[in-house]
Amino acid sequence: MTLNNFIEELNKRNITLTDKMIGQLNFYAEYLKEYNEKVNLTAISEYEEVLDKHFYDSLLLVDHKLEGTLVDVGTGAGFPGVVLKIVFPELKVLLIEPIKKRCVFLNLLIEKLSLKDIEVINDRAEEYVLNNREKYDYVTARAVTNLNSLIEICGALVKKDGYFICLRGKDGLDEINKALDAIKTMGFIIDRTWEDKLFNGDKRIISYFKKSSKSPLKYPRKYYIIKKNPL
Repeated sequence: MTLNNFIEELNKRNITLTDKMIGQLNFYAEYLKEYNEKVNLTAISEYEEVLDKHFYDSLLLVDHKLEGTLVDVGTGAGFPGVVLKIVFPELKVLLIEPIKKRCVFLNLLIEKLSLKDIEVINDRAEEYVLNNREKYDYVTARAVTNLNSLIEICGALVKKDGYFICLRGKDGLDEINKALDAIKTMGFIIDRTWEDKLFNGDKRIISYFKKSSKSPLKYPRKYYIIKKNPL
C-alpha cells in the first residue's frame, strides 16, 4: 500500500488527513522501523506494510467521528490507539500495555510527535480496571486474545452507553457467536457488525458492542482464571 493508496482509501471512508496528520504518520512509520531494529516491537516494520497492516487496519474501526475518551488495551506499538489519536486529535486516549519495553517506545513516540491528552499505563487491563471501572466512552483491543476472554478483560472499563470496539480477523463472526453469553454477562448488546478488508485483501470483522447495563463487580477475574475458565 503506497501513501497515495492510503490517502485515497481513507477518503472513500470520509476520513480526510491533513498535511500535519500525514507528517505525523510518516514519522511514526519511520521511527517504528528505526526503533524496531534495536528493540523488537513488531514483525511488520516496512513502510508500505505498516501503512496497510497497522495504520489502515487501525482505521477500519472508524464509522463516525470519535470523541470523548478511548482506551486501547494491549496497544503494543500503539495500534490502534496512537493512530486514532493522530487522526482524531481531540480524542483523549489511554494506552494500556503490560510490556515495559513497548511503554518506553510509546512514551518516546508521544513526546516526539508532541501529542497531548494521551497517556501510557504499564499494567494489565484487568488490574487497572479495579480503580477505573466504567469511566470510558470507547474501549478497543486489536489482536490480543480470544473474544470470550477479551470482553471480560475490557468490558468493565466501558461506561454505560459507551462502546467496546472489537477488531477480529476472518473468523470474527464465529468468535462473536461463541462469545454471546460473555457479551451479555458483561452488560453489552451487539450494536453493529460489519465485514471489511485490508488493502491486501485480508478480511476483518469489526463490531461495536454497546454497554446497556453495568458489568457485574466480580468481573474481570484474575487473568489466569480468565484463561483457564473463560465466560
